[in-house]
This record gives sequence, structure tokens and C-alpha cells, in this order.
Amino acid sequence: MKVIAVGDNIIDRYVDQLMNYPGGNALNVAVFSKRYEAKKSSYIGIIGNDEGGEHIEATLLDEEIDVSRLRKVIGESGKTKVIVNKEGDRVFDSWNYGGVQSLVKIKLSEEDINFIKEHQILHSSVYSYSENLLPLLYRHIFLSFDFSTKKDRSYLEKICPYLTFAFYSGSETSQKECLELINTSHKLGTSNVIITRGKKGALFSNGKNIYEQPSIETKVVDTLGAGDSFIAKFLIQFHLTNNPKLSLEKAVEAASDTCKYFGAFGYGKLSAK
Repeated sequence: MKVIAVGDNIIDRYVDQLMNYPGGNALNVAVFSKRYEAKKSSYIGIIGNDEGGEHIEATLLDEEIDVSRLRKVIGESGKTKVIVNKEGDRVFDSWNYGGVQSLVKIKLSEEDINFIKEHQILHSSVYSYSENLLPLLYRHIFLSFDFSTKKDRSYLEKICPYLTFAFYSGSETSQKECLELINTSHKLGTSNVIITRGKKGALFSNGKNIYEQPSIETKVVDTLGAGDSFIAKFLIQFHLTNNPKLSLEKAVEAASDTCKYFGAFGYGKLSAK
């Protein structure tokens, strides 16, 4: 399977450690996909000409991600300050709205489209400023999108018609609300809907059946990146097996493993600031 992620990248600065970790939903999904044995994993995004951008690019190269379409511009890369509470949950203290990516935004050339078509699935997210690209991209490739906690109807109407996979974060969402969200997403055109619910596990619907998967009891160090590893593992497992139950099971296991270390996927770098 060949995966491409288009969108957000960021430097997560853990203020208690003075450590910078590369992250961002789209970037994380690209990295985890490669780690989960995708035949190829590529990433298209925008980084700044600063230390954060250098760290992000070096990390992606080390992880053997194809960054031939990575954009570099003058300015500050995406940055956020992260505090980990005593339960291991990460709390975002402040951020610069994605840095240069929010200012420049991704535009795709004909060469970019041809490159994207070499892959089986493209993943993006609510933080990627990629909404205007979806009507073009869905004609060429299966689309996966992480809504995080954004569930307002007007936004769903804009995104869902183009998706094969919609992922939502619903740890604070009731079962009834989850079922309503699933139903709405399907009615708007999305084939497969997945809701991660933290300690409550996860739900998957293909429009005909709904599958539930309980969470795994884990000694949590840091939850950052757990949802992204879930997405990557689910997409690859589902592609390989077309088995919803097994895909959910493996995805929950992957998310549990990610909670056992700091940062989305490691690569912490000491910061003097």
C-alpha cells in the first residue's frame, strides 16, 4: 500500500522537558504508515526556514518518507507548547496557528496531482487548510480526513461528500451523539466513519454495520499522537484485509503503544528556548 499525507506539521515543545518533538496529524500519519509497513509513504506540507523546519525535514528523511514535494518558505514553522498532566493527557498551552502553512496554504500543480495518483490513499486533516483541495483530489484517489473534534453540520457538508474515510475524536461524545454523527456523515456521502473514544474504545461504521472495539488498559506516559497512530494502522490494516473488526483491534493496539512514550513518534530535540 502507498500512502500520502497532505497537510499539517508542527513542532510540539514540551515545556517541562525543554524538548521539541515533530508532529502534526498529517505528518504523523505519514510516519506511522511507513512504520506499519506501507510500501511507500509520502508527505506534502509547508515548513519554514527555521530550526523547527530543519528538524521536521531531517526526521522525515530519517523515517524514509518521500519529501520530494515538501515546500519550504521563509517564515516560522508550526509550533505549539505542550503540557502533559498527571494523567498523561497532553494539553496545548499555546500555538502559532500552524505557522507558514496557515499563511501560505498548499496549492497543487499538475505534477503534484500526478505524484499523488501514484498512491492508494491520501490523508489530510482539519488543521491542514486543505479543504479546497478535496473536490479535486477525490477524483484521483481515496481520501481519508481527520475532523478531530470539529462536528458542526456546515463543515461536515463541505468535507464529507468527498471522503472514503472520516475519523472523529469523540472521547467526550455520548453513544447517541456518536450514532447521530455516523448517520449524518454517511448521508453526506462518506463511505466509512470511525470515531475514537479514548478509554471507551472506538466505533466503525460502513453504512450497513457498526463495530465496537474496547480500549486496552495502558500505563499512559503521553497520549500525543495516539489518534494518529490509530488512523495509520486502521487504514493499512483495512486495505490489507477489508476486515473492520481486525482493523479496529490492531488500530487500538497501535494507539495504546503510542501512549507509552513522549512525543507522537519520538525524535525529541533539546531546545534552549
